Amino acid sequence: MIIQGFDPISDPDARILILGSMPGIASLEANQYYGHPRNAFWRIMGDVFGAGLELPYAERTAILKDQGVAVWDVLKLCHREGSLDSNIKDEVPNDFTTFFGAHPGIERVVLNGGKAARSFEKYVRPLVPSLAARTVPSTSPAHARLGYEAKRNLWHAAMTNPV
Repeated sequence: MIIQGFDPISDPDARILILGSMPGIASLEANQYYGHPRNAFWRIMGDVFGAGLELPYAERTAILKDQGVAVWDVLKLCHREGSLDSNIKDEVPNDFTTFFGAHPGIERVVLNGGKAARSFEKYVRPLVPSLAARTVPSTSPAHARLGYEAKRNLWHAAMTNPV
């Protein structure tokens, strides 16, 4: 199945860019980033910025923008059966040249999991070789190696401390 990602959540004055790989089925059906109910992303954003699941999606995204945080995916299109990153094929990256031109204040990237990190290095790093980037554990429920507290602590450090 051909999957197409979402437009970024961003304001021109964003300083931090969170990049995932590609929305899963639950997110696509909800038309929301990190829409799977067991994905830890919004719970972590609630702990770090007050943008938790108890708020409507529009309010959560507004809080992130107010905090200088943008959210996007490395990939614009791909072929994938199911939601697992390991099933992604025929990748087409998003237009990062235009994105970084419109968001000149991005000072660091936080990469949500290994697939996002590998895709970032392949498609985006050549465009911004000196941009600080940190990979954090995936918030996906499929990535259950680490408990919530450990994930939250690593994400908090990546979001609040320069690389």
